[in-house]
This record gives sequence, structure tokens and C-alpha cells, in this order.
Amino acid sequence: MFKTICFNWIKRKQIFSFLVVSTIIFSSFFTYPNIAAAASGGRIGGGSFQAPSSPQRQNYGGYGGSNFGGYGSGYRGGGIGFPFLLPIFGFGGGGIFGFLIIMSIVGVIVNSFKNSSNFSNASNDSIVSQSINPSKVSLIQFQIGLLASAKEIQVNLRELAASANTSTSSGLQRILQDTTLSLLRKPELWVYSNIETGSVPFASAESTFNRISITERSKLKAELTSNYSGQISTSTNNESNPGDSDSTNEYIAITILVATKKDLRLNNFPSNELITEALRLLGSISSSDLIALEVIWQPDGEGETLREEELITQYPNLKHL
Repeated sequence: MFKTICFNWIKRKQIFSFLVVSTIIFSSFFTYPNIAAAASGGRIGGGSFQAPSSPQRQNYGGYGGSNFGGYGSGYRGGGIGFPFLLPIFGFGGGGIFGFLIIMSIVGVIVNSFKNSSNFSNASNDSIVSQSINPSKVSLIQFQIGLLASAKEIQVNLRELAASANTSTSSGLQRILQDTTLSLLRKPELWVYSNIETGSVPFASAESTFNRISITERSKLKAELTSNYSGQISTSTNNESNPGDSDSTNEYIAITILVATKKDLRLNNFPSNELITEALRLLGSISSSDLIALEVIWQPDGEGETLREEELITQYPNLKHL
């Protein structure tokens, strides 16, 4: 009797997992970003994703090696869990941030689907007392389009890249605080904005963060200024060097990507008041809560421009203030 119930339960889980994966993959076709290169830029950041210590696992009734694992290998017979799925619907605009997190979720669900059959091979008298609930990581992508007269902010970012310690959490917190302060002091230059927030399991946070980072960095023709995890580099090629853009430049785009232990939900409604609130919240994240940070901006090369049509093409989810 127990075996029949378990078999039926597993079958229902497999069918449900298949339907969820199919729905997410189908939805992803409508959220895939349009990426094109425009101008050179700069990058500051770093971080460390260290997995939290796992609770002690327990075996009962000769389960052998088939313990319930964490999200790293997917639940073995544990299903997918609505607390894990629901946050994807909280992302603003259905942009690249939401797309990449959806793809991360698909990977975990697929693992769950593949491994769910392991439960049916276990002994009938095997019982697991509790499942492991892994911690979550909040990911925030803050993007803003500034008037070109905000060149002072470009200078500040280059100076940060030259002096900041990006190999420590306190150094990253200083970068985040200085960057948000620079933006808060120039509200008259804000033109466009986009804020996307959500949480993912710790096991998939690093890969999701890296994918979003790669997507944003791929929008740059080159990284002329870079300070990442203690590695500092400045371009010295003849084609383009770090410096102020020329007078025809129209916009400056800045992306702040944060991974934090703190549960943050920032409003994506385009208004100066909410941007001010979001920047203050980001700047107040403590070094102990800050897991990883990247600040990416463009243009950063002498004489380079970023016109409005290029800004909108590169960052289609930006909303006019």
C-alpha cells in the first residue's frame, strides 16, 4: 500500500515538474534580451559566495547513501517547492535579470525531475524526518541613465577603481556607499531608471550573479578601467583610453549589481523619490551582509558617445522618469 502511494506521488511530481519546466522555458523566449555593443566602459567589484554550513543529515531505516541533499544537486524526491518558484514573479519588467534567474531555476527543477525517481527505489520503511531549507540570496540590479553632464561621476568611478580594495567586504561596501552617494548628489541628472530585485537559493546565486554580470559586461566594447577582486587594469591601447567623453555625448549608463544576505525588495516605479529611497537602501547594506558587488558604467573612453537611441537599445527596460 505504501509503495503504491509513493509511486503515485512520484508520478504526480514528475508530471508537475515537467509542466513547470515547459512553462518557464516557453516564457523565456519572450524575455530574451537584445544585446549589442556600443561604447567602452569600466567595472569595479568583487565578492565571495561561500556556501553556508549544512545541517547534519539523518538516515533512518537503511536508506543507504540516498540522503536528502540541498539545492546543489536538487532535491532527491523532495520536489521543487513553491517558496523557491514564487520569487521569479517579483522581478520588474521581465528583463534580462528575470530571464537569467528563470534559467537558473530551470536548472534546479530539471535536477529535481531527474532525481525524483530515486525515491521509488528506497525501502518502504525509510522515513526522512525533515528536508533542508537552504538560505536565500537577494539579487538587485539597479540601472540608471544620466545626462552627459554627470561626467564627475565617471571621474569618481575611475578614482574608486584606482584606489579601492575590492578583495575585502569592507572595501566593497565602501565602493557601494561611494557610488550611491555620487548618484544621490546629482538627482537633477537622472533621466532613466530600472530596478529589478528577487531572491534565489544560495546554491544557484553565484552562477546567476555571474550570468547577469557577463550580460551587462558584453554591452561594453571594451573594459578600459577595471578593478575586480583586487586585480586592477587600465587599457593603454591606441584605439581608446579612459577619459572624458566629448561634448556630443548625451548619456551615461550605470549598472549596480548586488548580492546580499539582506532581504531587500525595491520598488521599480520610475520616480525620483523611489530612486532616492533605493539608493539609500543600497548604500546602507553592511559589509557583513554584502556578498558580491559590481558597478559597470559606459562610456568610459575619450571622445566616446552614448546617444539616447543607443541607451534605449542597450538597456530596453529603462523607464523615463
